[in-house]
Amino acid sequence: MAESPTILDSDFKYIDKKGNLLRSRTELTIAQMLTFLEEEYEYDYEISLKNGKTVKIDFKTKKGLIEVIDNDEDIKKYTEIKDNTEDKVMAVGHPKYSAKIKELEDIVFYDKTPQTGSIFLEDPSFSFDYAHILPLVEKCSILHGHTSSVMVELVGQMKNNLLVDFGVAKKIIKEVVNVFDHKFFINRKYLKKEDDSHYQIQFDGPKGMFDLQVPKNTTYLLEGEATVENLSSEIIKLLAPKMPSNVEAIGVYIYEGYNKGSHIISNISR
Repeated sequence: MAESPTILDSDFKYIDKKGNLLRSRTELTIAQMLTFLEEEYEYDYEISLKNGKTVKIDFKTKKGLIEVIDNDEDIKKYTEIKDNTEDKVMAVGHPKYSAKIKELEDIVFYDKTPQTGSIFLEDPSFSFDYAHILPLVEKCSILHGHTSSVMVELVGQMKNNLLVDFGVAKKIIKEVVNVFDHKFFINRKYLKKEDDSHYQIQFDGPKGMFDLQVPKNTTYLLEGEATVENLSSEIIKLLAPKMPSNVEAIGVYIYEGYNKGSHIISNISR
């Protein structure tokens, strides 16, 4: 059984496709829906009210305003906005606030049970040595290597205040990271030809023409450049099918050298 505390939904950081740091999973869901509907929006937008006050609304769209109700202060703000603007205003709130705002129109309630939570895992065994070439980046367009460490976030629906047992998650993550250890990573598009045991990699980069024959069993072909961002995405692809069904999203941090790296988070489609 996991002994470390579970990080709750309120502690987890969500980022939309515009790079906005959102305050809750509900806000992320709204942002994703607006993006899916191709509806332009501005987040945390400051509006002027008829009573002379200025307040920030969670989402402003061409068709109206959206406010997420997370606490009593949000109820007061929503009421004030609705009474002092000509724009359409919609609220999204938890059922526990329904008695307080049932007389208001345009309310959508969501149920947060079972509770959404997240955990993170970082361990010395989650590290790997690798080589790569980035032909599109002059400094990195020659063969070179790194030792990278990995941290993984898991997000989903908790049962009995538990998302995933830490021991179970650690075993899965270690198995995936080991697949990456001591591999040469390269974009598949630089593959010129192959035989039963070797790939021939060829490209014309800033440092000249490269023509390499590399063993298949120590080479990992990627769909895209061998950046640390792409490696994060590749780890997520390998982790996703191994995770329990209650895990809905995976985030992967990969550190490349000192104080720099990549963080990618992705929903799991089942």
